[in-house]
Amino acid sequence: MPERDPSQLDLFTGAPSPTPPRVRRRGHEAPIGPAEQPEEVRALGEQLPPGLFLGTSSWTFPGWEGKGLVYDRKATPARLSREGLAAYAQHPVLRTVGVDRTFYAPVSAATFAEYAAQVPAGFRFLVKAHEACTLARWPVHQRYGDLRGQLNERFLDAAYARDLVVAPFVEGLGEKAGPLVFQLPPQDPQDLGGVGPFVERLHAFFSALPRGPLYAVELRNESLLTEALAQALEEVGVCPVLAAWKNMPPVERQAVRMRALQAPALVVRWMLPPHLDYEEARRRYFPFDKLVEEDVRTREAVARASVAALRASKPVFVTLNNKAEGSAPLSAVLLARSVMLRIRNIGTVDS
Repeated sequence: MPERDPSQLDLFTGAPSPTPPRVRRRGHEAPIGPAEQPEEVRALGEQLPPGLFLGTSSWTFPGWEGKGLVYDRKATPARLSREGLAAYAQHPVLRTVGVDRTFYAPVSAATFAEYAAQVPAGFRFLVKAHEACTLARWPVHQRYGDLRGQLNERFLDAAYARDLVVAPFVEGLGEKAGPLVFQLPPQDPQDLGGVGPFVERLHAFFSALPRGPLYAVELRNESLLTEALAQALEEVGVCPVLAAWKNMPPVERQAVRMRALQAPALVVRWMLPPHLDYEEARRRYFPFDKLVEEDVRTREAVARASVAALRASKPVFVTLNNKAEGSAPLSAVLLARSVMLRIRNIGTVDS
């Protein structure tokens, strides 16, 4: 498979992009600004604890235009990928954002620095590590060319992760670096070498990475959520990601099983409702400008875990997908309200 220039990859699909993600405008086109927010949302943002980082899985959705959403005007995804981040970061509640581009190919420290320059000091980025680190076998997909179906020699290769993933992440983002998430897609446990050997290999992988960054691991195979894995992650100080996703247990069960509140931080990715797959949710919820189906159970479970972590003086990072309830920014506001209600009524919080 020919090597591609990471700076020319689309932010979310990995497809070639005509321009790198720099802030640039054509002619006299007015810059994208933040949407007007209701007074109660502005007040809510001012009340949130400094260790609570709520955000969305990305920032390039044209449907987020209008009062109470994110942007003050319509714009294409391409333009939002170049210019939208600064406006996104002015939302009163949104203090983090997911960077998925890095899952498809590593990016340079300079690219990370461009992102960091567009957001305030208290903002943090949740970055996904390159999939070469987390795929035991390359998927049978046209995108992988001649590597399709082959075992991946870079799987859990600490040297590769250190040089091409961790180093630019640390250098480019600096203090604005949040969790670096190693997401393992669903895969055949046999390709992983079996549950026991996989846990040992994962422990060795994180033990070999540089100390300092906040590492997190997200698993999409329920069979891997074992006591041995929880212990291994605890030993190396790595956060288990609570993944709200169709084929995984509810987040409250994941939190208990993986000892999430013992980790250095609470990391949650709320992606899908329990009854829908990705494509069905996308069709039902597009263009992501309103809440369609509220998932109160998941919201309250995330709020309980968040408050428990905050009470233990641990930072909380939660990213929400449009496919969770219909509109990620609106979901973030409702989650923030739930967290604040529990903080005010602290006697009812499950610790």
